[in-house]
Amino acid sequence: MNSQMTIAKFTKMVDGDKEDYEFLEALETDYASKVGERLFKALSELDSSLSGYQVTRLEHSVQSATRAYRDGADVDWIVSALLHDIGDMYAPYNHDQYAAVILAPYVREQCRWVIEKHGIFQRKYYAEHTNADPDSRERFLGEPFYDDAVYFCEMWDQTSFDPEYDSLPLEFFKPMVMEVFTRKVNQAEVQLPGVRVALADSSIAAQRFNR
Repeated sequence: MNSQMTIAKFTKMVDGDKEDYEFLEALETDYASKVGERLFKALSELDSSLSGYQVTRLEHSVQSATRAYRDGADVDWIVSALLHDIGDMYAPYNHDQYAAVILAPYVREQCRWVIEKHGIFQRKYYAEHTNADPDSRERFLGEPFYDDAVYFCEMWDQTSFDPEYDSLPLEFFKPMVMEVFTRKVNQAEVQLPGVRVALADSSIAAQRFNR
């Protein structure tokens, strides 16, 4: 590759050569390695997004992650909880799928599935008041991660709108975000198709609760 290249030579992709695409791949690899930093910055912007709740969307996200942490959850669950509503600003009608797409290359399939479906599972708590079906989650009965989505929503999501809750600061979670988003992507040993990992671990929770 020509180390002096600053831009690709082509104006149509079909005209690109090996040198062009090696150059672009190196740039894209470097850019992708910093996705965790960009996501962390995007999280802070949730503080100025539409709310109406007693807490901001950022506080809701941090509170959800704090509950996961204090439940003894592993890093995949904690980071998934922190980012589960990251799509609220840019994809308000499919924010759950937006977050799942971001997480998918870096976390277990279990976590990706739960985040992707959590919007439907959350309807259990409010849909009767909005002319929607509170039992729409039942279409997923029998799915391997159904119970995990129920737990996620019950214990970490729907309960995390409490202005009196002592959430950990956002910065506390930065090393975890960096750990997840510097992994090699789309690796079977990371995504673990079909594998379930408990959301809560009482022995780990006991060690963490007062930190």
